[in-house]
Amino acid sequence: MSTPPIAGAARGLSSLLQEVDAGLENLLFPLDLASSVAGRDSAAAARAQLNDYILPRLASLDAPLVAVVGGSTGAGKSTLVNALAGRPVSITGAVRPTTRQPLLLHHPDDARWFDDARILPTLSRVRLTDDDAHHGDAGTSVGSGASTSGPHQGTATAGNSLLLRPEPTLPPGLALLDAPDVDSIADENRRLAAQLLAAADLWIFVTTANRYADAVPWKLLAEAGRRDVLVAVVLDRVPPGVEEEIRSDLLTLLSAENLGQAPIFVVPEVILGADRMLPAGSVEPITRWLRALAADAEGRREIARRTVRGAMNALASRVEAIAGAAAQEQSVGDSLRSALDGAYRDALEGVLAATEDGRLLRGEVLARWQDFVGTGEFMRALESRVGRVRERMTGFFTGRPAPAATVADAIGSGLQTVIVEQAARADETARRRWRAEQAGAALLTAVPAWRTEEFSADVAREIRAWQQDLLELVQEEGAGKRFTARMLSFGVNGIAVSLMVVVFASTGGLTGGEIGVAGVSAIAGQKLLEAVFGDDAVRRLAVIARRNLARRVDGLLRSERESFDRCLEPLARQTPAETLQVLARQLRTALPARSDAVERQA
Repeated sequence: MSTPPIAGAARGLSSLLQEVDAGLENLLFPLDLASSVAGRDSAAAARAQLNDYILPRLASLDAPLVAVVGGSTGAGKSTLVNALAGRPVSITGAVRPTTRQPLLLHHPDDARWFDDARILPTLSRVRLTDDDAHHGDAGTSVGSGASTSGPHQGTATAGNSLLLRPEPTLPPGLALLDAPDVDSIADENRRLAAQLLAAADLWIFVTTANRYADAVPWKLLAEAGRRDVLVAVVLDRVPPGVEEEIRSDLLTLLSAENLGQAPIFVVPEVILGADRMLPAGSVEPITRWLRALAADAEGRREIARRTVRGAMNALASRVEAIAGAAAQEQSVGDSLRSALDGAYRDALEGVLAATEDGRLLRGEVLARWQDFVGTGEFMRALESRVGRVRERMTGFFTGRPAPAATVADAIGSGLQTVIVEQAARADETARRRWRAEQAGAALLTAVPAWRTEEFSADVAREIRAWQQDLLELVQEEGAGKRFTARMLSFGVNGIAVSLMVVVFASTGGLTGGEIGVAGVSAIAGQKLLEAVFGDDAVRRLAVIARRNLARRVDGLLRSERESFDRCLEPLARQTPAETLQVLARQLRTALPARSDAVERQA
């Protein structure tokens, strides 16, 4: 939705307000927290008021005042609107809720102010004429608002239309908006009523002698007091003899909510005629008050400035509260991410530890390696001169021992087992820690069960790829001419397998007789590589091989935790609490100290 252009110094204020709007729009509150539900609702309400009222009103302080007629179910709002218009323009009846769509009445000369999406841009416009028997008739869609494209609603429907009716009996400069019940049994009506009241320059609050102390409307009146909105209270259907008693009690309640200056109009209890119209004299004081407001151009501007200032002050407070909810989400999200990071960090460290402490040279791997190099004879040959070493090694790689592939397979199988076990432990740990948090438990419903077979197959592919890396590493290292003869003599596969053994060689995880055997075997692989490449090259190749293995294992584990990470992605994308706190402070700083200062900025 585009913001109406604002001239002069107000562009800076408009820019800040649009930045606030963007920050609020970028809040998802994805966690299952009580504060998140409140924060989400509050952010939506704040955005609605920004786009429905604050920005449009700052752009046009000279536009007609919008007086929203609101109140509880059956209070007589529509009856009052008809009386103020001097003829039936709004549906009244016994079936509740009566007002299902908001109706805006304005003087014909003010039509241009309401046909476009200047205010309430998320509501489509339906213009009614005198030919329409009821305001619920189809009418004519007008203005850019006729097909809603704002940030809060989708395609326009009957439920989100603003009905517009020109009314010559109303004074220019003032519009009346008949709103749904604030305590309607329909959720959508209650939300719409709150939205309309937030977009009003002043409220005409209708209540009755029997229900003026009801809790629901007073929540809204308290909000009006906090925002410094001009409020007039219409006390409807007052029986004879109790007017002063009720007025006095009502005034006490209003004063407690910073509304002690609100005018109170009393409409006596009367029997309505067939047209369901109040006698004209019963609303004459209200009519005079409204006409006086409309006739005073500077007074209208002052009301608009006052309401804008109050709305901005309320917005700053609301953004601060929203920042608190966002901070709580960030804290819980950080805890969940920390648990996830810890589980998979431990898994990676567990795999790497197994590759460094000799555990992978046990059992089957050790047996295949012994078959491959013929440990005792091989070691005796290594004690002779290099030429004899080469001759002996040549024999080992010409088919008499078991082929190098059996050693590579055994190493791959052992490594695969370690990686799968560590990943399974990480998945279990992460789930257990997330289940301990209400928000984490809710997120887990989107995390599929761990699939051992699929992961095991992925691990096997990565191990084969790593072993291929080692072959290419050996070939690249031996690409020089002086290595060619030795490479051909020893065999690339055999050298690569020797490099695997050197990578995993240590005695930290072995016990008893395994230590001596593994140590001798590791020395055999080390001497073979040194005979081909030299000491420095062997150390460098081992470092590269370990680094490549760590990278591939890390990639496997990152892939396995992706479903957890996706649950936390919305948190990473939403506006940080710190940014919201800065915006709230900037709103406070930009807020004029006096209501008349708003005009100087607009």
